[in-house]
Amino acid sequence: MQGSPAPNEHETVGAYALGILDGAEATAFEAHLAGCEWCAQQLDELAGMEPMLAALADLPGAGTPAIAESLTAKPSPALAERLVEEVAERRASKRRRNFYLVGTAAALIIGGPFAAVATTGGGGDDGGGKKTEATRQAGSPAESAFAEMPDRVTATDPATRVSATVALEKKAWGTEAVLELKNVKGPQKCSLIAVGKNGERETLSSWTVPNWGYGIPDATTEKARKPLYVHGGAAFEPNQIDHFEVMTFDGERLVEVDA
Repeated sequence: MQGSPAPNEHETVGAYALGILDGAEATAFEAHLAGCEWCAQQLDELAGMEPMLAALADLPGAGTPAIAESLTAKPSPALAERLVEEVAERRASKRRRNFYLVGTAAALIIGGPFAAVATTGGGGDDGGGKKTEATRQAGSPAESAFAEMPDRVTATDPATRVSATVALEKKAWGTEAVLELKNVKGPQKCSLIAVGKNGERETLSSWTVPNWGYGIPDATTEKARKPLYVHGGAAFEPNQIDHFEVMTFDGERLVEVDA
């Protein structure tokens, strides 16, 4: 490189050579480049150096003179170090920005369905933005939805003593359902199945019952005494469903609930 060190406003040339500027930054630099002979000269000398700068930017610390000496186009040590530091900083900034965006998107994806349960359930709001007592006391999204669904059917199997209540709500896409399950012991895997009047069967949801079980009245721990709430959906409309079944993965029917 010839001449005095570049002023700060010209330092974008390294990032431009690597192609790591965003659209607005690249457009602004190209407008500057059209009238700047110094930047044009640097850009010519940096041609083909993208792999080297990319490798240096990923190393801990700044670049080394030994690597710079192996180049056909040799920038000054000060320029090489400055370019490497610039690339590393821009890459770190982009990684931080991308991490933030990904984290925000994940939070929206995870939080979205839960928020929908709280806001779309019938009767959950008193008209003034306040939740009903049932919603405030509910401890999970499925339990919150269950508390807001007035259309329910219940049954207890005389043999297994498992009790199930299915809350229903008609949707444009079919039927939303929330299961409240009590007196079920584990460990075992179960499914909630809707059986249509035409004989078709649809699995609404599946889950694992831990060793301590759910909804056990005489259990010694609070978590075992609490019922299980499971959210699911079926393509059936409510009037197309004949009954619901809670089945184990081994094929045992724990309880059947008429729709």
